[in-house]
Amino acid sequence: MTLSARQFSLIALGAGCFAAGGMLEGLAPAARAQEVLDGLAAVVNSQPITFSQVRELVSARERAASQQFQGKELAEKVKQIRVEAINELVDRQLILQYFKEKGFQLPSYLIEDRIATIIREEHNGDRAAFARKLSAFGVTVERFRKEETDRLIVQSMRQQAVKSTPVVALEKMKVFYRDHIAEFSTEEQIHLYMIILRSNDKGTPEEKQKLLEEIRRKVGEGSKFADLAKLYSEDSTAESGGDWGWVQPTSLNEALAKVAATLKPGQTSKPVLLGGSSYLLYCEAKKPRVVQSFDESRDIVEKVMLGQERQKAQEEWIAKLRKKAYIKIF
Repeated sequence: MTLSARQFSLIALGAGCFAAGGMLEGLAPAARAQEVLDGLAAVVNSQPITFSQVRELVSARERAASQQFQGKELAEKVKQIRVEAINELVDRQLILQYFKEKGFQLPSYLIEDRIATIIREEHNGDRAAFARKLSAFGVTVERFRKEETDRLIVQSMRQQAVKSTPVVALEKMKVFYRDHIAEFSTEEQIHLYMIILRSNDKGTPEEKQKLLEEIRRKVGEGSKFADLAKLYSEDSTAESGGDWGWVQPTSLNEALAKVAATLKPGQTSKPVLLGGSSYLLYCEAKKPRVVQSFDESRDIVEKVMLGQERQKAQEEWIAKLRKKAYIKIF
């Protein structure tokens, strides 16, 4: 069972408990107690997933989203983040229960090595500093050890779900390469200089065009475009001689892109009138479009496709666990 956005709309995250008639039936006493104190987001085979767990998982993600989105778009993104978080916690609980059900054991040295590495790399080997940092976040060392243990179990079991290294057929790799050819290509680039007349101080559009034609004539006679750009251009690049650096023509306004694409190295365009501004373009040099061959791309293609196959195997395994489990999302 996967939580949908529609189901999520029924959840008032952190808005209290769900002690309505019948909802607590079948839960273990510990689950009922936790539900009253916190509020249930889901139950997986009688084990609760609480709103506090969801909040812990989404807090950093939601802060990042708030810096990128706003308004309705932010609300939709937050909803998506919380939906994904609850499904992630459900999957995590299913894996932990499967691990316990099968009687598997995680070697104790793995978690101890993990904690020792964290203390060494993040706290210069100071165990007391490590404990103080945990305490500042309201986390005990015992709780941290339990969470790290669970994390290692989930990671290990996901890897075990891929019983053998997948083999990707050559023809499938070629199809993938053709379907993603743009990702193995470098678009044509042009080292572009521009003189831009924006204000009305240069006169009417006709007068601006006449001035740019005169500048173009001077360049043709041997004057340096960059020197003239410093003198006439009203763009922020004027001080650097109108140098826009290496650009892809498609990154420019459509009208300018068409002109830039036709220029050869050392060639100056005719004046281009666009809105209230006038432009003169100069091509210093060009780099042609380069398409990396399949043989050159094969290692990357195979790596990506192997990752996809492993992900697919893990998702199929999780789907089987979900099918056998009792999952209720509130």
